[in-house]
Amino acid sequence: MNNVMPESVDAYISTFPSDTQNKLQTLRQCIRKAAPKAEEIISYRMPAYHYHGVLVYFAGYKNHIGFYPTGSGVQEFKKELSVYKGAKGSVQFPIDQPIPTALVARIVKFRIKENEAKLALKTKVKTKTASKRKN
Repeated sequence: MNNVMPESVDAYISTFPSDTQNKLQTLRQCIRKAAPKAEEIISYRMPAYHYHGVLVYFAGYKNHIGFYPTGSGVQEFKKELSVYKGAKGSVQFPIDQPIPTALVARIVKFRIKENEAKLALKTKVKTKTASKRKN
């Protein structure tokens, strides 16, 4: 990953060798298919997908593709992700292995549901608060 702030996801991906670009594009297409309403942005100098809050991030490195589905995304799929190196909120997909697109899609859909639930809760709280003010 370089230190220049990319202007777009295309610009970000273009900075990598072609084999890494292919992996990044595969991951990107998978995320976009799983979250068609998500906005594609650059955040923390890497591609991110926003839908009622950030869903996931990804980044390219020399030997792996970093996937960042937040702590809850990693925790929910802990067993399936255990074959990969990772940390509390991240997973490393080795460059020399295929991207597990079916798993990524399930994680992204889980994160969408999480963000929708948080939004619904916020809306419910705001409605109750507004109702109390009227009385």
